[in-house]
Amino acid sequence: MRFDSLAVVPPVQNEADYLDFMGPMTEYPRLAYSMRAVRKAGDRLAKPIQFGRDITAGQYLDALEIFSIANSWRDSHFLPMRSVRFSVGHHMRALRLKGDMASRPKRMASIRRKLRESTTKLDTMNDIGGCRAIMADIKGVRSLLASMRDKFPHEIHSREFNYIDEPKPDGYRSHHIVFQYRPRDADTEAFEGRRIELQVRTKLQHSWATAVEAVGLFLGQDLKHGKGEQDWLRLFQLMSAEFAHVEQCPDHIGVPDHNDRVRELRDINKRIGATSILEDIKNLTRYSEYPGQPAEKYRYYLIQYNKDHSVTIQPFLTLMLGARTLEEIEQKIELRGIGAKAVLVEVDKVEKLVEMYPNYFGDVSLFVRDLKSICTGKVLSNKV
Repeated sequence: MRFDSLAVVPPVQNEADYLDFMGPMTEYPRLAYSMRAVRKAGDRLAKPIQFGRDITAGQYLDALEIFSIANSWRDSHFLPMRSVRFSVGHHMRALRLKGDMASRPKRMASIRRKLRESTTKLDTMNDIGGCRAIMADIKGVRSLLASMRDKFPHEIHSREFNYIDEPKPDGYRSHHIVFQYRPRDADTEAFEGRRIELQVRTKLQHSWATAVEAVGLFLGQDLKHGKGEQDWLRLFQLMSAEFAHVEQCPDHIGVPDHNDRVRELRDINKRIGATSILEDIKNLTRYSEYPGQPAEKYRYYLIQYNKDHSVTIQPFLTLMLGARTLEEIEQKIELRGIGAKAVLVEVDKVEKLVEMYPNYFGDVSLFVRDLKSICTGKVLSNKV
């Protein structure tokens, strides 16, 4: 069943709840540069930026200016991102759907990769601000999408990307919608048109997508973008088809039928020891269990994944405090070549941090459980 066949009465957004969630609108950063400067910075970010001991003072200052402009553009997506996050969460609560929400500004390294490898420009990038809704099952995904299509405070930009009913060739499955922020009053007019991407997926789909990233981080391979060992890429492709089968969703084109998939998955697992490696990822990733006390005061967390598979977590009371720290770390990563990945995220509770971003913590427990079940002949369940 496609989501647009479901009739759902749209919930009404409560103004007091919205203002309480958002806080003062005047505290959100506005773009401090012209759009012409943003476009020029984007063109420059798409090219190599020299770093290291050989860099001159002038080159270093030039690079700092480029990153300053790009960061200001990214910061100007914070208010629209949180507004979209609130509205999606409000629909979930009003419809009594089981699920969780998270959001994040796009990492600078990811921005630069997209600028290098696609025709996208910095000023037209759709996912500089990103929100994610993880639903309990496929019915919840379709109900939420139907409700948002019927009534939502922000405009849907262009077409939607339904990777659930039309999976990517590598097996990626999720539904993407890009919203254009619609200002509420004079205080928010500066943010008009900012694009925020929402990803809606099931827990099963989330376990697949984050396992791809977790294995890629651990092995130092960009599996997410189709680069790395072919056995791993094939394993994830086949597992996606198994998950689609369980959720009664279409398979991606070219995958074998169920029995042949199971045989091939067993062969790959035996050949590369996939289940053992997946279990090692969890055991060898080190992080502090409780970042900051009292945890209930924090909504924003800076996660840094280091080359030695250690993870550091810094909590922040405000988004802007976290953003400033993120920019400092990213300057070291981009200009000094420090081997680490850092992301700033917002979650409702600290307990949801690992659940929403398991790839940074090596938590592939759901995925490895299902892989083991398939390889031992057990029937998969869509209950996670």
